[in-house]
Amino acid sequence: MKELPNPTFPISQIALPRGSLHQSPQDQNGTSSTKVSKPAIEVSWAKHQDEVREAQRLRYDVFAKEMGARLPVTMAGHDIDLFDDYCEHLLVRDRQSGAVIGTYRMLTPAQAKRAGGTYSDTEFDLTRLRFMRERMVELGRSCVHADHRHGGVILALWGALFEFMSRNQLDTMIGCASIPMLHNGMISGDVAASVWRQLQTEALSSVEFHVRPRLPLPIDELNSQLNVEPPALIKGYIRLGAKVLGAPAWDPDFNTADLPMMMRVGDLPRRYRKHFEGV
Repeated sequence: MKELPNPTFPISQIALPRGSLHQSPQDQNGTSSTKVSKPAIEVSWAKHQDEVREAQRLRYDVFAKEMGARLPVTMAGHDIDLFDDYCEHLLVRDRQSGAVIGTYRMLTPAQAKRAGGTYSDTEFDLTRLRFMRERMVELGRSCVHADHRHGGVILALWGALFEFMSRNQLDTMIGCASIPMLHNGMISGDVAASVWRQLQTEALSSVEFHVRPRLPLPIDELNSQLNVEPPALIKGYIRLGAKVLGAPAWDPDFNTADLPMMMRVGDLPRRYRKHFEGV
């Protein structure tokens, strides 16, 4: 078992946010008993290489098997890229089986310097964000197992992320939020163009934060008038106060259109703060 290097910032134990736990068991009269049930899920940061491999296997199952992404074959059945070795990997496990059912990776400012940039830099020109880099982390490769896509898992992930940000006095998160290109059995950018049209009026950042895609989705050649909902994860980001930083980039390997997004800790709505300890 290979021990990972000490993380750039200290990592404390993560408490699950309220709302991610099962309800207390009820007695025969339907009232809650005084016995508190154990959490159905647990959150931790990867401490060993084999734990990172678990996250990479989950990512492969979701991105390659489910979404049809074309991933480089570094290790069979794993999604691995050059940024993984620089990132902290957040894991959510099913307590009963021990399986990793959700994951995020986080690239801290110091590690981004070591890596020569962020993954988002490969898709977007982030020049306008250069003044924020010292307090900006990148989130990426988020996914949840198909059998566990409920609010508890994503709340647990977000709670751990916000706790990390608060404890290390970091204030900005960026990342690429993906919109699948598969629509009615065909690869098309119409859904992404339509989502972008909606978000331009609902969640676009102020102009000083706008970034440009390196491989733009050809919006003008697509039907942007479809009546579609943004993916659940993007809607969740918007509820947390996130902003879209510009038009989507096209990622042909993942069959997605990627929106550049930014979430600032100070913009987290008050009603969500009670879910995230340490914020």
